[in-house]
Amino acid sequence: MSGAVTLSWGAESDRGLRRAANEDSFLAEPPLFLVADGMGGHDAGADASRAAIDGFRPLAGRDSVTVEEIQTAFAAAARGVGSIETQRSAAGTTLTGVAICEQGGVSYWLVLNIGDSRTYRLAGGRLEQISVDHSAVQALVDRGDLAPEAAETHPERNVVTRAVGAGSTGAPDYWLLPAHAGDRVMVCSDGLSKELGFTQIEAALVAEASPQAAATRLLHEALLQGGRDNVTVVVVDAHTVIEADEDRTLPGGGSPDEPEEDTVPRAPRVREGDAVADV
Repeated sequence: MSGAVTLSWGAESDRGLRRAANEDSFLAEPPLFLVADGMGGHDAGADASRAAIDGFRPLAGRDSVTVEEIQTAFAAAARGVGSIETQRSAAGTTLTGVAICEQGGVSYWLVLNIGDSRTYRLAGGRLEQISVDHSAVQALVDRGDLAPEAAETHPERNVVTRAVGAGSTGAPDYWLLPAHAGDRVMVCSDGLSKELGFTQIEAALVAEASPQAAATRLLHEALLQGGRDNVTVVVVDAHTVIEADEDRTLPGGGSPDEPEEDTVPRAPRVREGDAVADV
């Protein structure tokens, strides 16, 4: 990649072992690394995820993007998904990932998320999940009604409470995270995160030197665990970035000149009855 930020990346996608078609789509072209997991059944789901990704393609090939440009691209993605005609339930898709954003001469990961696909970051040898699922079980966990370890076996674990399309009008969550040389970001559909535990994901990301090798290993391990859904994974490494003097995490739309004290990603409240799809 040209400019002050140097990245390398790898990506894999597979329909899995039980699904007839792959309804996932992804974009892995600087400064954008996105994954969308379609819903609505076969063609409708594939069309929805592809339309969501297509809304961001005009930004590909640049050195960086702004928060406003990502928000405009999301609006275009939502219009594209909304224009899909289906004889079944409304087409929809999750969408998550990162873009390189520069503010005040400093490089940031601009993370966006809507739905239950996920974005993680490995930094300093430690993995953290950045995105917060928009799902029925996550709402129960947030309220203290369900233990986190019980979420993966809960009968409503596949119910998404916010999406692009599918009758949802919710907006994505955004975060700005200072980018550092050595960061590794992983973006995936839930076909990976529901097959592999946190420690398995962390072990693969730590063990593999190249992002493509990490993506390939993660995909294969998800298939070995059952491959019950489509599986898509994108891994991106930052080699050189423009670093800030201070390590500050800002909410989406913020500025490095306006630090935010609470730097923990949080999911907006989810109202009862907000479920939009079962994917």
